[in-house]
Amino acid sequence: MESRVKMFGHPVHPMLIVFPAGLFTSAVIMDILYLIFRNPVLPTVAFYMMIIGVVGGLLAAIFGFIDWSALPGSSRAKNIGLWHGLGNFVIVVLFAVSWFLRRGSANFAPSGLAMILSFAGILLALITLWFGGELVYRLGVAVDRGANVNAPSSLKQSSAVNPTERTLNR
Repeated sequence: MESRVKMFGHPVHPMLIVFPAGLFTSAVIMDILYLIFRNPVLPTVAFYMMIIGVVGGLLAAIFGFIDWSALPGSSRAKNIGLWHGLGNFVIVVLFAVSWFLRRGSANFAPSGLAMILSFAGILLALITLWFGGELVYRLGVAVDRGANVNAPSSLKQSSAVNPTERTLNR
């Protein structure tokens, strides 16, 4: 099943998820480094990474929902996509609450609860990102139906066409 929303021939949702995934991971790394070194700049960096990640996660969710809504109703992909989407929404909420709890503190230093929420979010992300991989790599969701190792550039054609199919369709 091809993605419903594409830019330059590529699905938009997978392009967008790298930002919140990377920002949330980096924010947790900043928190861990803060625990070790107590450098007051680190929680400030984590604070801003989290809010940008939340905005990016919500944007990615819009395009993920559009693709999910096109999946066949009783398919395994629809079920996995539901868990993927719900889990990612929970991750965004966990990081949003963690961000909110940091707002009033000096240098945005995290409380114990704020750190627990962000750590829980990153652990849940390991599961939901695996679900996303299962959708793409195992079930072929958002993959061009004509994809192959010699498919033409997406900038030249709107869809990859398998050379065998091209011959059969003449």
